[in-house]
Amino acid sequence: MARIVLHKELFDYDSEIRKSYPVVCGVDEAGRGPLAGDVYAAAVVLKEGTLIDYLNDSKKLSEKRREELFDVIKEKAEAYCIATASVQEIDSINILNAAMLAMKRAVAGLVVKPDIALIDGNRTPELECRTQYVIKGDANSASIAAASVLAKVARDRYMRELAEKYPQYAFEQHKGYGTKLHYEMLEKYGISDVHRRTFLKKLYDEK
Repeated sequence: MARIVLHKELFDYDSEIRKSYPVVCGVDEAGRGPLAGDVYAAAVVLKEGTLIDYLNDSKKLSEKRREELFDVIKEKAEAYCIATASVQEIDSINILNAAMLAMKRAVAGLVVKPDIALIDGNRTPELECRTQYVIKGDANSASIAAASVLAKVARDRYMRELAEKYPQYAFEQHKGYGTKLHYEMLEKYGISDVHRRTFLKKLYDEK
């Protein structure tokens, strides 16, 4: 018989919040650090009593497990939305503001209006509902963990699509992060229109 792993403490955290705010939304982003590509955010509303096996901080899960959970979360969530802020927006308003914008878009796209949005990290975007930031939220709250998985998987899939359009940069391998391979490809091929020029200002000026 297969062993099921349930991180019940994550769901207990959200249950406690629901005593004051019945509709809880978890929000997280993916892709603040990379040198290329859009930043992604997801918002997820889980009903009281909804349990998802293996759900955890996306960084603690294998890529295979995240892919499996992506569909399970979408199926079990009362509501979810995945949103982005573009490379152009990142360069225009900076990555922090762009990540906040993507989060705001994700919450605005929910078909269910949340009473409170739990935001991973130590800052919150301006939303129409009450907000509360949660340090290491994806390791504490089930709804934030669910949002972290949706955002991470959606962005990884997007980076694999970019890899097909820009095969010389090997985006499928490093997902846009500043790895040795990525910098080698930048030196060889220069900066593309999907790179964040504000992240590569020195290299951009040299080119």
